[in-house]
Amino acid sequence: MRQIRFRDPDGDVRYGELIDDETIRADPIRTGRVTDAVETFEMESIEVLPPCDPSKIVCVGRNYADHAEEMSNEIPDRPLLFLKSPNAVASHGSTVELLTGIETLDHEAELGVVIAERCQHVSADDADGVIAGYTCLNDISNRDDQRRETNWVRGKSFDDSAPIGPVIAAPENVPDDASVRCRVNGELRQDGSRDQFIFSVPELIEEITAYMTLEAGDVISTGTPEGVGPLADGDTVEIEVEGVGTLENQVRIP
Repeated sequence: MRQIRFRDPDGDVRYGELIDDETIRADPIRTGRVTDAVETFEMESIEVLPPCDPSKIVCVGRNYADHAEEMSNEIPDRPLLFLKSPNAVASHGSTVELLTGIETLDHEAELGVVIAERCQHVSADDADGVIAGYTCLNDISNRDDQRRETNWVRGKSFDDSAPIGPVIAAPENVPDDASVRCRVNGELRQDGSRDQFIFSVPELIEEITAYMTLEAGDVISTGTPEGVGPLADGDTVEIEVEGVGTLENQVRIP
């Protein structure tokens, strides 16, 4: 099961299942232009939207030892957390318009955990029960400002800095050692796997929900492997997570 969120040719926001790389089986519409019909669309006829509508994205820094090393940072003794706000969200297939006048804008390939229901104080043992599924996320980072501040608002939460998608894959479809990769213009830049996490997904959910309530559709971005690097105007960047698929965006830097 790979859930996709999209705008159909009539302009309605729909949910459905991506049954192959080109065909969507859409759920019935229950509000607005109501229909009980199960419809089929070809990908070329629709607009792919972000697969969820998060109130926040909770990101995890330095969750791969090799990435901490390449950034000359210590491995944290508890998850290093920061936030991206909803304005950062961008969809699969879109052109992300990034900041001008910044020397270094880096790609960061990440596995995203989509939350299924409102939750707080979730133990690691119960964490699987609040996971809707997994997606791809690119934690695009403005290193110029990230290095100058401690709260990382400018460095991490600027417009279009969190492309997400293209689908939400059911948890059972994403293996415990799922690969997490990034390609820029077809060149492999990052190649890690989920089993390299310092803090597992259940541990992250337990830690985060001890401090804040997560809402349905919120996303936890679980950290990036080594190989982060700069993006340039005109680049094509692909984030691939095994079991999910590939998130692709074009880059525009005015």
